[in-house]
Amino acid sequence: MGVQGLASLIDSHGKIYRDEKFGQSKLIIDGPNLIYGMYFKSGLDQNRGGDYAALEALIERFIKALTDCGITPYVVMDGGSDHTDKKLETVMQRAVDYIQRAHEAAESGRHKGILPQMTKLVFRQTLDRLGVKVAMCYEEADQEIAALASEWQCPVLSNDSDFYIFSLPAGLLPISHFHWQAVQQSSIPCKRYYTSRFCEVHQIQPKLLPTFAALAGNDYVKLQRQFNWAQFCPKGDRTPSWLKGLKGLLCWLKTYHRPQEALDAALRLMGRQSQEEKEKILASLRLGIEEYQLPPSVLKKFFTDGEVPPFPEEMAARVPVWTRLPLTQYRLTSDILDVLQLNRMDLSDPVDHKDKPPAHLTARPLRQVLYGLLLGAGGQVEERDREGLQLKFIQVPAESTGLSAQLTLSSLDKSSPCDRMAVLLGALGVSEACLSALPASLRLPVAVSCYWLQRAEPPPDRTLLRALLLGLSHGDALRVKAAYQTKNQPKLDLDVTHSLNQWQGCLQDAVYLNQLLCSPLPEPQIARLYEGTLVHHLVHRMKSGEELNLLPEMESELYRNMLNVIEENGGE
Repeated sequence: MGVQGLASLIDSHGKIYRDEKFGQSKLIIDGPNLIYGMYFKSGLDQNRGGDYAALEALIERFIKALTDCGITPYVVMDGGSDHTDKKLETVMQRAVDYIQRAHEAAESGRHKGILPQMTKLVFRQTLDRLGVKVAMCYEEADQEIAALASEWQCPVLSNDSDFYIFSLPAGLLPISHFHWQAVQQSSIPCKRYYTSRFCEVHQIQPKLLPTFAALAGNDYVKLQRQFNWAQFCPKGDRTPSWLKGLKGLLCWLKTYHRPQEALDAALRLMGRQSQEEKEKILASLRLGIEEYQLPPSVLKKFFTDGEVPPFPEEMAARVPVWTRLPLTQYRLTSDILDVLQLNRMDLSDPVDHKDKPPAHLTARPLRQVLYGLLLGAGGQVEERDREGLQLKFIQVPAESTGLSAQLTLSSLDKSSPCDRMAVLLGALGVSEACLSALPASLRLPVAVSCYWLQRAEPPPDRTLLRALLLGLSHGDALRVKAAYQTKNQPKLDLDVTHSLNQWQGCLQDAVYLNQLLCSPLPEPQIARLYEGTLVHHLVHRMKSGEELNLLPEMESELYRNMLNVIEENGGE
């Protein structure tokens, strides 16, 4: 998230950005930032479980625009949580805010900035299909993105305000000013930012920018209550009141030339604080400043030669060698790193009412099998979920019994395919034989649907099951038929939303378990499989008795086969 308000301050000053037409270059893309910016700015539905097909089409158009302009994208993703937990306070605050916004979205039906559960999976699958180079860092990606861009002398594409602080030779292209849908003469109109221009306009030394970020307060440093920077804003300045703190800090920094000089002066402003407290604050500020120092890039050789980056020493003993390439390729979830390193799993909440039980409860037994494979017998993982509107920490034991207890993580990739298939289907409670009549691409989603029908609370009704299966069996055709409905969605049905949240959570965790087991079943292409808005629409029309004209689809052999498998194995 970086320095709050900094992007707005820069936007308010027209002389800092440089208008350009960008093309014929490498481009380092902040993957998580692009996902959020692309999904929310496009107006895709957030509350009904994901407009995944529309997102896939949007990503395809974006990559085509880059390719048409001779731009070679390199997408970098965040990995596991920081092992020192220096951002823990920020992470917890965001989790609490996310829970509140998810409930408000459910109650009001308005968009509250909640990313549907499988958005990142759709993003990865689409980039993979398009042949775009993607890499996942082992921890947070900001430093690596900046280091790679610095060494390659190319810009970064992001809206994260931390990149206004890093010294980037080719600058930053803010996503909000990157008009890729308006290609002109094989180039993309955009604005480019350079730290040198920012420092020139505000008359501060470039070496003081990291100090500015730390004193302003970023993800690592929370000192806003210690300093009243707004008092240094010139009288009569027209900067909006909520930005006066940043403007005042920049005015104050003009008189200093070295970081330590500014830090010493800042501590003097604190007056009566004890020496111990001042030392603590100084250490925190130095930590924040260090985040903007660039190490050598570890991903450059991966992108050019496929060489797996060395693991940090403190992580290497816990992360098996065979997992490091698929982790770097973003083919294993970063959650694995958190479980191995921190015995922790953060569960982001979908749009749901606070009075509903947490949607992730249904899939917990699947995660317990995952934890068992990662940690072995006796392992335990702290899951961060919600209870009502409260952030809840639950100690969840790993499940390591039967065949899964005989598999060893360090050599899991060498285990027999039959054993890995048996562990996956055993966790889902279905047999391989019952799936044999289905296309390979639908076996995992159908197995998940059997599991969901057995465990979902409350049990989903038959109308919801039929709507879901119509989407699975004839998704592309039905999306064409129902395209008009996305403009006039019925009121959010919280019972349907909750049931489908459970189903999506089960599918996502089953996909992650399947990945760790080296994919004994083909990974389903989510954007071709499930469209939340469509399933909601079908349920609404079925319940209201409207004629759907879907009899041929509902009489198809595939639909009947799926329904039979689920009813025979789903406990109905």
